[in-house]
Amino acid sequence: MTPTDTSGLYGDAGSGDPEEEPQRVVIRDKRRIDPETGAVREGQSAAAPPVPPGPPVPPVVPVAEEGDTAVAEMAKELAERTEDLKRVSAEYANYRRRVDRDRVLISEMAQDRLVLDLLPVMDDLDRAREHGDLTGAFKSTADRLTAVLDRAGVHAFGAVGDPFDPAMHEAVLHAESPDVDVPTCTHVMRPGYRRGERVLRAAMVGVVDPVAKEATVNGSAEDVAPNPEDIAPSTEH
Repeated sequence: MTPTDTSGLYGDAGSGDPEEEPQRVVIRDKRRIDPETGAVREGQSAAAPPVPPGPPVPPVVPVAEEGDTAVAEMAKELAERTEDLKRVSAEYANYRRRVDRDRVLISEMAQDRLVLDLLPVMDDLDRAREHGDLTGAFKSTADRLTAVLDRAGVHAFGAVGDPFDPAMHEAVLHAESPDVDVPTCTHVMRPGYRRGERVLRAAMVGVVDPVAKEATVNGSAEDVAPNPEDIAPSTEH
């Protein structure tokens, strides 16, 4: 360290006068911060010097950050994908129901087709039964075939005396008789068959209709002539 020259501060040391008192040097430390502790000394202000007023600062407008925009887009895309998933699930459920319904329908149609192919055989068996030829092993085979059709829900219908139903009977003969009140089957040329509620083949029958009733006077049928006054044109205005 370079020694400090204090000759000007303490006076002239070479004057040689021992009675002359040297001048005192007073050193005052005016630093606000204590160099040893780093604290603010008492009586000193640590406030920063005042800043001269500047131009007014405009208000800060909040701006959506990029992260918020990305989250909104992801939420929108998630909603769209959810709607797509719901639509696809509904379409698949409808497809499964349609496939199951078609599968059942195809199975029913196949069974109906098989029964229709067997109906001519049943007609031959019925004719053989009528002529007394259905005996022995032939009868056993016919009975087993009839049992199979019964288990499949196939039943014959059409008998003499049944009321005529156009949905179930096919009329090939027609007559009138006073002995019946409604159209009635009097002959069965070929029985009909149905499976459940569905008619596979209509029964071929002969039908008798009731005779139309005529107006009678004193127990005898007479034609009733219209009254001329009822059909004369009116001349009143």
